[in-house]
Order: sequence, then C-alpha cells, then structure tokens
Amino acid sequence: MTKQREMAKIVFDALDEKKGEDIKIIDISEISIMADYFVVASGSSSTQIQALVRNVEENLHKAGYVMKRMEGDKNSSWVLLDFGDVVVHVFNREDRLFYDLERIWSDGKIITPEEL
Repeated sequence: MTKQREMAKIVFDALDEKKGEDIKIIDISEISIMADYFVVASGSSSTQIQALVRNVEENLHKAGYVMKRMEGDKNSSWVLLDFGDVVVHVFNREDRLFYDLERIWSDGKIITPEEL
C-alpha cells in the first residue's frame, strides 16, 4: 500500500468512526498535481464537524503524518485539512450540496475504502 493510499484509508476510517455522512474518496492523482486524493464528508452539526476534524487530525498524527494547513475553525461550515497528498473536506450538509466538489472533480475516480 502506498503512503497516499494509507493516508486516505486512515482518513476514511477516522471519519467513519465519528459517523461522518456520505464519505467519498476521490482519486485525483491523474488529473491534478495538487494532491492524490480528496476525501469529502458531511457532518450534521458544527459539533460533529469538529469531532470529525479532530479525529482525522489525531489519527493521521498517530500514524506519523503532519498537517500542512487547515482552513476553517470551530464555527465553520466547511473545514479543509491539507496533508499534502490527501486533502480532507468536511462540510455541513447544505454547504456540501452548494459547493458540490464531487461534480467539480468528476474527472477524478470515486473509489471505495476496499480499493485502497
């Protein structure tokens, strides 16, 4: 398993553990130099969004990965975590529908956790 795939799997598991909704892993490695994977999930409240974000940070940190940048804060409806090869987007439901990253990055390939 490559480092990028391992990171994406850790992110998926961390989001799933905290009941993230509609978690999607998008392989953008062949269409972007920005990252290899986007992982997108929704939370039902700002409290859940923060729990999702914290769990991703903690699990990747335990695995030895360092976050390069974070956009958003505890009051945000969209938090972005940039780990270099993997970028995590955690939205509230409404903003996820509005920004529709899955459509914007539709040239990427949505993969299942089992494919990682």
